[in-house]
Amino acid sequence: MELLLLEPVFKQMIWGGSRLKDDFGYDIPGDNTGECWAISAHPHGDCTLKNTEYKGKTLSWLWENHRELFGNVQGDRFPLLIKIIDAKADLSIQVHPDDAYAAEHENGSLGKMECWYILDAKEGGTIVIGHNAKNHEEVEEMIRGKRWKEFIREIPVKKGDFFQINPGCVHAIKGGTLILETQQNSDITYRVYDYDRLQDGKPRALHVQQSIDVIKAPFEPAVAEHEKLDVEGAEAEKLVSCPCYTVCKATVNGTAEFDWNQPFVDISVLDGEGSFDGTPVKKGTHLIVPACYGKMKAEGKNLMMIYSYITQK
Repeated sequence: MELLLLEPVFKQMIWGGSRLKDDFGYDIPGDNTGECWAISAHPHGDCTLKNTEYKGKTLSWLWENHRELFGNVQGDRFPLLIKIIDAKADLSIQVHPDDAYAAEHENGSLGKMECWYILDAKEGGTIVIGHNAKNHEEVEEMIRGKRWKEFIREIPVKKGDFFQINPGCVHAIKGGTLILETQQNSDITYRVYDYDRLQDGKPRALHVQQSIDVIKAPFEPAVAEHEKLDVEGAEAEKLVSCPCYTVCKATVNGTAEFDWNQPFVDISVLDGEGSFDGTPVKKGTHLIVPACYGKMKAEGKNLMMIYSYITQK
């Protein structure tokens, strides 16, 4: 049984930058690269295997043909998608639907529940989480009246912060922010507002009615857990556990032992370097621990990782 190392897929965006190259050493397609799809089996960005007998195969192929590697979990698609997002400029003000709305209106897609671990943020930086409307009627009034300053809830952000973002929550990453995003395997985003900026001489499409349909009001912030975990040789904590995923953070200085008892585990190494059971890893390595792997010995210096798995029903 081997760890499954993945080759990321990169996306150029109007708001992207070069930090995926500068900070992580990735070979990016250009200096406006906004997203690294690090662990993904989505049709819009399907990662390939870097090792094992399945080298060169896509993650979606592996899911379809070797479900035993994922604990024979049920489902027609790999459930999670892990990204690193480099926001050189502000992303649009947006919202995601839940599973029921997406299934009905987006050709059977999953909705999108997601969370952000802040890898870096500029001094005095902010993000958008939530809105200030008292009810759904006021949501529609503020959006159609373009009362953006009144509507948007902007909060300060710093390196190491963590946010859970449920479907129906208005949100936006602001310029100067670098994040790791764990989310459902979905690419459905409704733009509420995009600052009237142009792409190729034209405004980007907005999704005003869909946004009004799915925004929840009044806004209620999701609560992160930050529960300490007992992992021998590591500082570890559970950041959140929701119906779609559980996300944890661990830092290893020396040697630690992880006992995996999940169908599979996604791991992103976000700082330092070292090894997992002798397999070299460093900042920017992404991998999946397959089913029945058991214990894993991690060795490293300042080896910081975010790992996630599906929450068992």
